[in-house]
Amino acid sequence: MPMKKTDLEKNKALKLTQAMKASHSDRFGKGATAAPLDRREQRKLDQAKGLVPFACKLDAELVKVLKERAETDPEGLTGVVDALLRAGLAADKS
Repeated sequence: MPMKKTDLEKNKALKLTQAMKASHSDRFGKGATAAPLDRREQRKLDQAKGLVPFACKLDAELVKVLKERAETDPEGLTGVVDALLRAGLAADKS
């Protein structure tokens, strides 16, 4: 049974889209886009580092300031909060 012209065009577009996706994933090298860890693996790595999840409620204005600082920090929000807590605790001992 011959294909309709529209079906033929859809198949061409699908092939083109798949080819573009395949070429893009290999564009920057095979190791550049490593698969992200799933939650279980990430939790095991965090536990090995001695990290413990810690939740608390903060004022919205304080969170806004923390997020602004976290944009420039290489470790993100976790690094900013860690540094501020360590500095605060060290000043408290003095």
